[in-house]
Amino acid sequence: MFKQIKKIFAAGIIHDNPIFRQILGICSALAVTNLMMNSLVMGLGVIFVTSFSSLTVSFLRKSTPKHIRMMVQTLIISAYVIIVDIVLKAYFPSMSEALGPYVGLIITNCIIMGRCESFAQNNTPFLSFIDGIASGMGYTLVLLIIAFFREILGFGSVFGITIMGNWWPKWIFMIMPPGGFFMLALLIWIANTYLVSQQDKQVSKQDKQVSLAGGGN
Repeated sequence: MFKQIKKIFAAGIIHDNPIFRQILGICSALAVTNLMMNSLVMGLGVIFVTSFSSLTVSFLRKSTPKHIRMMVQTLIISAYVIIVDIVLKAYFPSMSEALGPYVGLIITNCIIMGRCESFAQNNTPFLSFIDGIASGMGYTLVLLIIAFFREILGFGSVFGITIMGNWWPKWIFMIMPPGGFFMLALLIWIANTYLVSQQDKQVSKQDKQVSLAGGGN
């Protein structure tokens, strides 16, 4: 069980990351990553929605008719997104205003529907819950990485705390939409180049072992 959980986390955070491997959820990755706090709150919201949506879908998977399962999944996701939206508006109104419509747009995030359809429909509730957390964490990690560079270069701060003094010429470009496109593209390029090279080495090593084993026979 531990190995299976470890494999799920490794896939969700690194090997099958929803943003730089599957290229999903990039709208919010571009929209809210000019500040790290915004990215963290959005990421926590997605972790909550993804994990509990997968959990609920897995519980109901055997009793949900196949021809309406997509509508049921959308209804479940919507319910959890509404909870996040209400909590933000009630307890963190300034953050709710800062994130604007992007909290509500979590409903249309392909990451959540994808995990519900591909994993939760075919696995136990516990593993589905873990998978939802892992995918949400992978999404959040990418948002925070992009936001770190955008905020520190654009505002000279991290989580609103000034790091760079007046000597730092703020890169206004980084807090504008083109800065988000640039950072996302750069991250996808670096991540895929590294991951693909690592995977190629592993595959090559496995093929070599199989070849040697075959030769020995």
